[in-house]
Amino acid sequence: MADYSTKDIRNILILGHSGCGKTSLGESLLFNAGAIPRAGSVDDGTSVSDYNEDEKDRKCSISTSLLAFKYAGRKINLLDTPGYIDFIGETIGGLRAVDSILIVINATGGIEIGTERAWKLSREKGVPVVMFINKLDKEHADFEKTIEAIKKKFGTKAAVVNYPIGRESAFSGVADIMAPENISKLSDDDARAARSSYESLCEAVAESDDAILEKYLEKGELTGEELKANFKKGLLAGKVVPVFVGSAAKNLGIKELLDFIVNQMPSPIDVPGPQAAGAQSGEAMKIDPKPEDPFSALIFKTLSDPYLGQISMMRIFSGRLASNTGFFNVSKRAKEKIGQLFSLMGKTQASVDAAFAGDIVCAAKLKETVTGDSLSDEKANIKLADIDFPDPALSFSIKPRTRADEDKISNALHKLTAEDPTFRTVRDEQTKEMVASGMGDMHINIMINRMKERYGVQVDIGTPKVAYKETITANGDSQYRHKKQTGGAGQFAEVWLRIEPLPRGTGFEFVDEVVGGAIPKPFVVSCEKGVRTALSSGALAGYPVVDLRAVVYDGKTHPVDSKDIAFQTAARHAFRESFLKARPVLLEPIMNVDVIVPDEFMGDITGSLNSRRGRIMGMEPGDGIQVIKAQVPLEEMYKYVNELKSITGGRGTYSMTFSHHEVVPSSQAQTIVERAKATRREEQEE
Repeated sequence: MADYSTKDIRNILILGHSGCGKTSLGESLLFNAGAIPRAGSVDDGTSVSDYNEDEKDRKCSISTSLLAFKYAGRKINLLDTPGYIDFIGETIGGLRAVDSILIVINATGGIEIGTERAWKLSREKGVPVVMFINKLDKEHADFEKTIEAIKKKFGTKAAVVNYPIGRESAFSGVADIMAPENISKLSDDDARAARSSYESLCEAVAESDDAILEKYLEKGELTGEELKANFKKGLLAGKVVPVFVGSAAKNLGIKELLDFIVNQMPSPIDVPGPQAAGAQSGEAMKIDPKPEDPFSALIFKTLSDPYLGQISMMRIFSGRLASNTGFFNVSKRAKEKIGQLFSLMGKTQASVDAAFAGDIVCAAKLKETVTGDSLSDEKANIKLADIDFPDPALSFSIKPRTRADEDKISNALHKLTAEDPTFRTVRDEQTKEMVASGMGDMHINIMINRMKERYGVQVDIGTPKVAYKETITANGDSQYRHKKQTGGAGQFAEVWLRIEPLPRGTGFEFVDEVVGGAIPKPFVVSCEKGVRTALSSGALAGYPVVDLRAVVYDGKTHPVDSKDIAFQTAARHAFRESFLKARPVLLEPIMNVDVIVPDEFMGDITGSLNSRRGRIMGMEPGDGIQVIKAQVPLEEMYKYVNELKSITGGRGTYSMTFSHHEVVPSSQAQTIVERAKATRREEQEE
């Protein structure tokens, strides 16, 4: 039995721009809680959170880490997430597991792109938010400027709850202004500013409760006791966004933040539970975090451990789960058995006999279960909403370097895609390429490096081939006689064939218009086989042929030499000759692209899409953003993510889905045809 209950759990996601000190803050929180004897360093590669070799090499977080520890009778589950947009999938998964968000802000950098993104995600999640201004010990740190930027960008809800001491000389600590007597510890100028912050804090807290607001309006202030007693209401209502200050590197302001986490930040019983589909009716139902209710949980993250194999992180929303039992995977409709449950602090495991509603725990070596799966008691059959991971933005073709790599690549890719749902691989049956897709260059490079370091697989990467198709724009007609005489039985077939264009997306039709038995029915079937074989490689550039009708309307046979293979061959040649007469063209895939950018970049983005042969289909304005809807050829989109990052400073994102095929402009078509012919020659020479 655990020595804490659901109300004693704190599940917190740490967000912020890359380099703001999220991992260092997590390290300092662990140290102040007594969970580790000394705080490690990101630069030295000794932090608890960044334990993977690629994280140590790059000195930044790449995967979400769970830091589970106890302090003051509470269990705290911190999820430390990467700051780079390339790893946004880690954040999306973590958001589904927490009840509050801690946004870290760099006092020397102010409101950066990652800070804006963190705020947007926290608003979408709709949970309480706390901010921590870090690195106040640095030379160019500017407390007032940062506070001003926070209020300007995120509104007046942001209220300072502790104030830096000694900023003009050397930052030496913080004063908790929730206790007004602490303001006297500050210099005269700082005291005046702190008093103003205290008044703003009281006003924000008062607005969360009508009775308190009336009292505040009468007296003009709240006492420290009244402020603390009602602070949590304002936090839960989203009326107050408390701002803490400090330095993770110098361990200043951390103890105050830690005490606030256990005393004021919400437990799972303080925030609304998720919506789910019930077992019987399938209607929406709200999950309450009660240990006595049926078990329900969500897998929000999968790790790959060299010793344990696959580790699945789950947030339990209701009921309880004991070690060495099992559960029902509602998403896969499969039963799973589990061994020992455990918690994680970085890579350090701590066994758990049983876990209860609200907690985050891990299980190893699950056979059917992957990230995003809903777990439940089989009778309850509770289905939680799927995690909506973003679609990858950048694709590369990958090719194993050796035969040994080819044998191992399938297993490596399976493990990598299980660990990161935003990294996807697919084999393109038309181009015969393995295509890997991710969120950006860094994301793809990390995955390629992990393939090499973890699984011993080396690959070469390149730009994927576009899956072009061929079709016709006019009718074509041909007669072809196939005659072959050898020492034994010969071959004879004559086929008269006509082809006609069909509307885009129709596919292929075969029509038999032979009359009078000129070609017997079994050989008409042979003709269709031959034509369908020819469809796989068009006469223009070798791409598949679509959207046409082939009509066999006459022919001749020989009483002895006519046979199935002869009519297949004759039909195939007749088709190719007809195809070349029917004004063939190339078709390219056109994608529906939605680009989300701040208002100020709208003109630059529409220009960049136009330069890529895109057509702007419309715009949808949002809160400070524009969603630009366009249709763009796939050929032009493979590396668009880099241009978008460059134009918007990393603040823009896009998604795309297949729309339709269109004729390639003649200026591009000739180049594509010549390139395809050159590739075929190289393959034949090899």
